Amino acid sequence: MKITTFDPMILSAKADDVIKVFEDLGFEKHHAPTVDTGKSLVTSTRMKNEDGFAIDIAGVASMPRDMNIIRMNVDDFDAAYELLTSMGFKNSSGKTVDTETNKSTLMVSPTGFAFDLCQHIK
Repeated sequence: MKITTFDPMILSAKADDVIKVFEDLGFEKHHAPTVDTGKSLVTSTRMKNEDGFAIDIAGVASMPRDMNIIRMNVDDFDAAYELLTSMGFKNSSGKTVDTETNKSTLMVSPTGFAFDLCQHIK
């Protein structure tokens, strides 16, 4: 398993407000794909600044308050999932979101931090 991207991510019901903060800090939108999770549509906006720092901001309508997590894109979802579960991580929903272009789930560590474990399917 290889990590292909590793950066902060903010889940927010008010994603547009969060995006505005980062635009004011000099970040620019790079792309914003929308994924059907089976419960709702989630748009994840990728932003970068001129120094190459990146952040993802996901609009999740059901979030009662913002949540900071780490996005970890990998080349082999199943191997990464197995590794994380062997380390005590739990799948927060018990489900995996599978689309034509993406496989992902939120994995929470025993101490409480979380990864958005994701594999982009090409």
